[in-house]
Amino acid sequence: MTQDYAAFTARVHFYDGSQLFISDEISLAENRQIVRDEYVFHYQRADNTLIFRYDNSPHFPNLPTFPAHKHTPDGVISSAAPDLADVLREIDRFLYPDR
Repeated sequence: MTQDYAAFTARVHFYDGSQLFISDEISLAENRQIVRDEYVFHYQRADNTLIFRYDNSPHFPNLPTFPAHKHTPDGVISSAAPDLADVLREIDRFLYPDR
């Protein structure tokens, strides 16, 4: 890690055995503005099957939110870049659908 770069990684285990893998990398641009370089929020069931994954890997240039997108069991969809709070709210709705 340099003075102008930071990376955060974590693995969060939930009560049902599902897991969230987090990777978020930021840097400072020349104008000293914070730039989000790469991110991944990968949420999976206890059996390792995908529930969802948000990332900004530049693999889907045809999506309107390129490079940001969301992987679901049904495929890849356009999605704005979430922050950790957005992802945790989505997981909360998954874990507690009757609330």
